[in-house]
Amino acid sequence: MSGGLNKGLAKVEVGVRWDPSPAGTSAHDLDIIAAAYAKDAPYGSPEYLVYFGSRSPDGTITLNRDSRTGQGFGYDEVMILELDRLAPRFERVVVGVAIQQPAQELTFGDIVNASVRIRTGPTDIAQHDFVEVRERNATTVAEFTRDSSGAWQYRRIVQGFDADPASFAEQMGRVMNP
Repeated sequence: MSGGLNKGLAKVEVGVRWDPSPAGTSAHDLDIIAAAYAKDAPYGSPEYLVYFGSRSPDGTITLNRDSRTGQGFGYDEVMILELDRLAPRFERVVVGVAIQQPAQELTFGDIVNASVRIRTGPTDIAQHDFVEVRERNATTVAEFTRDSSGAWQYRRIVQGFDADPASFAEQMGRVMNP
């Protein structure tokens, strides 16, 4: 889907929400992770990663809200991607979600009311509830690619992983080209 008549996407918001863990149990913490890839290695190692406590070097990808518990109203974590401001050397951005968990082996099926929303302006371009990856603890949720005209396009990629957030961040961009 494009942000206008074949103009591509300019600014995208990715939001994740979930209900807090039951009383007496450790908090559930879902993290949004974005990986930016250069034209010369769109399926190689990312040029940089954006996740909790960080932003892209040029400020085009930022994590505006980072919840460690799922408490609050609306979306608990929100990442903004200003795709139209990314340097021309970038061709691909992959966004994923991982469960941050120091001691327990939670999967998305264990997290109550977890969902992700991807939007441009007031328009939702995708939503899902992690049902497809309920047995996993990390997943890709979106791929944004720059086409030959320079316009950014969205592609839904939901692929589950069993990996800690650091390992997932290195693996998530290796989702195969369609």
